[in-house]
Amino acid sequence: MRRALELAERGAGWTSPNPMVGAVVVKDNNILSESWHEEFGGPHAEFLALRRAGALARGAELYLNLEPCVAAPGKRNPPCADEIIRAGIRRVFVALRDPDPRINGKGIEVLRRAGIEVVEGLLEREARKLNEIYLKFKTTGRPFVTLKMAMTADGKIATRTGDSQWISSPESLRFAHELRHRHRAILVGIETVLADDPQLTARLEKKTRNPIRIVLDSRGRIPLNAEVVRSAEQIRTILATTDAIPTDKERALQQVHVEIWKLPARDGRVDPHAVIQKLSQEQIDSVLIEGGSEVAWSFLSQRLIDKILFVIAPKIIGGRRAPGPVGGIGFERLSDAIPLKEINISRLGSDILYEAYLNRERTISS
Repeated sequence: MRRALELAERGAGWTSPNPMVGAVVVKDNNILSESWHEEFGGPHAEFLALRRAGALARGAELYLNLEPCVAAPGKRNPPCADEIIRAGIRRVFVALRDPDPRINGKGIEVLRRAGIEVVEGLLEREARKLNEIYLKFKTTGRPFVTLKMAMTADGKIATRTGDSQWISSPESLRFAHELRHRHRAILVGIETVLADDPQLTARLEKKTRNPIRIVLDSRGRIPLNAEVVRSAEQIRTILATTDAIPTDKERALQQVHVEIWKLPARDGRVDPHAVIQKLSQEQIDSVLIEGGSEVAWSFLSQRLIDKILFVIAPKIIGGRRAPGPVGGIGFERLSDAIPLKEINISRLGSDILYEAYLNRERTISS
């Protein structure tokens, strides 16, 4: 099953909005064949692994990190449960049921009716984490939201003059580009664009998929010569704004292929709830928020973040005017602080990666 999970992860960034799936065919404790779902619309992992095993699959075991699919409206590929039965598989290990209402439990039921033994729950926790984006989007219809911020050991994201490149190590920068590849969209505030003029693309040694670029800009201040504007014809780029954007600026942006989302305002800024709702309507299953501190606060304070990734570099900037990763007004009482759970700490070169999830069991009073 661990091998199935490893294989499944190779599809990261390519299978969205479908899940990442790996399949391993085993007979007499030997791996006969293996595969993974390589891209959206492509053959499923089970189908490929069984085809490679051929007649040897009869009487073998199959390991899957997600329940096999069944015939359902709108599905492009042949039902994998039927393929498993035809191949003569003896036993199937499934880490996790597919929450898709067209499948949920039905694939397992089809196999059991055919006399195939099905063992559920092997490495279920790891399987859930691997497909956390898919699971949230499929069960709620809302995108999985990751907040990633890089900071120094004393909690600064820039100097008092705004200098912020580069806080992180080369390993952390590669990690950031991997995150962009894995998420369907990337979101920043207008201040980040004005300060850094970023490309917001995924740049790795391997082939990558660029995320949809979203800039929060309530008054339409984005320059027409900004990098994200100049490359909007090649990469889908969205300006999330309000009625405060000047009509001529809106028209000029549209002429250079920038998509305009005119959304409701909240406290003079684009309402983060409206952003999430629009992402849901657009079937965008995940969004990576990279900056800046005011954007981080607006989404965190409304409990719209699912996962936090703080990259902490072994540097000290100091200074009362040097910004931290989360701005805004902040909470007045420590009892209102946003609790985190499932903490994990690892290394990225010389940096520390602090990973956590929001604890939604508590409510906030402001």
